[in-house]
Amino acid sequence: MKRSILRNISPTVIALGAVSFLTDLSSEMIYPLLPLFLSTVLGAGAFAIGLIEGVAEMTASVFKIISGYLTDRSGRRRPYVVWGYTLSSLARPLIGLVRMWPLVLVLRFVDRIGKGVRTSPRDALIADVTDLRFRGWAYGFHRAMDHAGAIAGPLVAVLLLKVFDVSLRTVFLLSALPAALVVLIVVMFVKERGPAGAATDAVASESGKQGETSPQTPGQGTGHGSLRDFRLFMFAVVVFTLGNSTDAFLLLRLNHAGVDGTGVALLWSAFHIVKMVSTLLGGKISDRVGRKPMVITGWIYYAVIYLLFAFLETRGVLITTFLLYGVYFGLTEPVERAWVASLVPQKLMGRAFGYYNGAIGIASLPASLIFGLIWQKWGYEYAFVTGGLFALLGCVLISGVKEERRAEV
Repeated sequence: MKRSILRNISPTVIALGAVSFLTDLSSEMIYPLLPLFLSTVLGAGAFAIGLIEGVAEMTASVFKIISGYLTDRSGRRRPYVVWGYTLSSLARPLIGLVRMWPLVLVLRFVDRIGKGVRTSPRDALIADVTDLRFRGWAYGFHRAMDHAGAIAGPLVAVLLLKVFDVSLRTVFLLSALPAALVVLIVVMFVKERGPAGAATDAVASESGKQGETSPQTPGQGTGHGSLRDFRLFMFAVVVFTLGNSTDAFLLLRLNHAGVDGTGVALLWSAFHIVKMVSTLLGGKISDRVGRKPMVITGWIYYAVIYLLFAFLETRGVLITTFLLYGVYFGLTEPVERAWVASLVPQKLMGRAFGYYNGAIGIASLPASLIFGLIWQKWGYEYAFVTGGLFALLGCVLISGVKEERRAEV
């Protein structure tokens, strides 16, 4: 059964999936509790939370662009992946030691440097070792493993808080244990098959089809769009992202509706169950129905969710809406990455993912700051409506990007 399920996913992608699982296990022991830690323990307000998350994501974005350029220039993916995961694993648990919220900003900054260094080379590596026909499935698998770790992380945090009665600071420090396993696995099991741009043999061997070269190997298939399409795609993504602020605000909204710290952690875990299932299915479905209709549907769905968060008041309904929000990620996360890989030749793959990942993070800073300021000045209703309107504008723009011709699966 395992062979049947994973037959089109390379060992490298499986190893990266395990690394993502453990990374998110470590980070999600912290992330859902961080807004509460900042506001109740360190005395930070909504603007400070928006600043920390916005700066963190912008930092990651700048380094995603740089690492994307360097990975194409050097022809190597693995060194950036190894060092990126190592840096984040060292910095993240130290949040448990800080006494002032600006120090959280510093540690989040270092953590996000690691994320920036690894992300674009990792996404390009997945494309390098995956047949064009199964890229949606490969990215979906990787994102599903990421979300599986995000399910386990909050559950471990709740176990530590309620059963072992430890403090928030101790939970943050204990996140170092899975982080250490991340470094071990990425060093031992993540491989690359020669320089970027020469991955045809790698795809044939890693997909379990040694001696058989696919007619849709990376960089040689029918899926490449024009640079004009890539630029329009990027512009649409930036516009959408201006309305896609940090999910910390959703958690804060739930807390204001009466959900306590333990409830937020449990909801965050349940939310990632929805994300895990939806990304696993969404990537595979996009290999058959196409990327464009999936992304447009996902962005419209996102706008509806944000509008509901603006106007709903009942705690139970808000909880349901928050869980349904997880479906959006299955409609977009693996699909957008597979679409990026089809819009550029392989020699530009690292840079394309650098621009994609980088643009999202850079736009996240004004997105989070705008959201936080609107919430603080006029209320959460206006903030969520603004996010929904940006999403709808993004849909209009991305409709002009030509859909790549799909290979037969």
